[in-house]
Amino acid sequence: MTLVRSLAPASPDLLAPPADDTLPDGFTVELAAGTHRSRDGRLMTGGSPLRLIRLTEAAVRRLGDGRFSVTDAPSAALARRLLDAGVVHPRPARAPDSAPVRDTTVVIPVRDRADQLDRLLGALHSDPATASLPVLVVDDGSDAPAAVAHAARRHGARLLVHPYNRGPAAARNTGLRHCGTAYVAFCDSDVVPEPGWLAPLLAQFDDPAVALVAPRVVALPVPSPGPLDRYEEVRSPLDMGATEGPVVPVSALSYVPSATIVVRRTAVGAGFDAALRVGEDVDLCMRLHASGWRLRYVPSARVGHRHRTHLRSWLAQRAGYGTGAAALALRHPGQVPPLYAAPWSLATCALLLRGRPVPVAAAAVLTGVTAVRVARRMPDADRPARAGVLLSLATLRGTAEQLLRCATRHHWPVALAAAGLDRRARRVLIAAAVADGLLDHRRSGSSLSPLAHTALRRLDDLAYGWGVWQGAVRHRTAAPLRPRLALRMVSRWTGARRQP
Repeated sequence: MTLVRSLAPASPDLLAPPADDTLPDGFTVELAAGTHRSRDGRLMTGGSPLRLIRLTEAAVRRLGDGRFSVTDAPSAALARRLLDAGVVHPRPARAPDSAPVRDTTVVIPVRDRADQLDRLLGALHSDPATASLPVLVVDDGSDAPAAVAHAARRHGARLLVHPYNRGPAAARNTGLRHCGTAYVAFCDSDVVPEPGWLAPLLAQFDDPAVALVAPRVVALPVPSPGPLDRYEEVRSPLDMGATEGPVVPVSALSYVPSATIVVRRTAVGAGFDAALRVGEDVDLCMRLHASGWRLRYVPSARVGHRHRTHLRSWLAQRAGYGTGAAALALRHPGQVPPLYAAPWSLATCALLLRGRPVPVAAAAVLTGVTAVRVARRMPDADRPARAGVLLSLATLRGTAEQLLRCATRHHWPVALAAAGLDRRARRVLIAAAVADGLLDHRRSGSSLSPLAHTALRRLDDLAYGWGVWQGAVRHRTAAPLRPRLALRMVSRWTGARRQP
């Protein structure tokens, strides 16, 4: 056991960018499932935010049927551009899941919960791939340190002790400072990795610009699941879903939770910002991205997690998550908006809400004009007019769904006040609350009844939104409540470099 002296938490260092982001020979990429290609292969749409990409003839030949390997500098440049656009995914070679992994240390921050720590350590040692890895347990001021020490000692883990609680970020940083391996796997004490979880994550580091990789965090099975158990199975804030991809701010996958992540030790500097008790994982993701590092989410690797299912602690957790939004919005302006939408789509939704013939007709005209403008930007699409209409309608639908979420989540106090003053606003708010819940029930595949799922969805959003407002008042800022306008319908227009 090592007692760690208390140090004043330092401000996070500016992270150095990757020394080289050139993909090595043999690195393979494959077209992402959601990417659409024109018949001649020259035009592609995909990624999040949505991107339009034009390829040269040489690049089209290189991409072939949607999978190619790096063999030279031009193919490495093409693979990098397509990876960064999110239209292809890496397919690195990997060892069998049962093969031992090397050059990795597992760091486990813990405060009490010795039984869960014992379960995690047992899972790591029963997996042949991780059985021989060094493990550091950081006791962050437990009330019963002897039980934590016993669990660590029983499994041969090294124990580091904070004399008082300093928060999960500080505990992870303490473990990071004591690691000598190239990679560090952070595992919270309440997770249980599935066998073979680590190999597919480490394989992503074949890309020299990848700094952080995360698995999917799924609910551990329980004998008799209650309503909250069944809701958390599909709507846990730790579960980022079944779709792999790059982690990019203001996208469908804007961060990954630190319940389990693997990092390149040289990329993360001093680690997490110990001044943050909430949202330190989001902050690290954004700092790494801003420094030019790439981050990946790999849902084929899975860890189980025992979600909170007692109503009071569940609501407190959701509100606590919300309180972190203000600090993040101040540190990373424009990167955590409650709504990100194009001005034309917001105006169209406002007109449709009027529900009268003239505003509805104006909304249709505005949507049509936008569709024409988009079609003119992609004349080489197979059917430009159809593509313009579909992209415009998809954008309008996305904005409408975001407005539903804002009214029932981030901005519900404002929506509730408006509903108390105006009968029409009250009807709109009730319709939004029901529609959002039913839509989420259908998309999530929840085993709950539509009514039960909608009720829990509303409680979830009320608690989180309350936390957002608490954080905003505490920091005296409206930053976490301020929407961000997308000045382009398509986030970035990318033309692949000319291939020799």
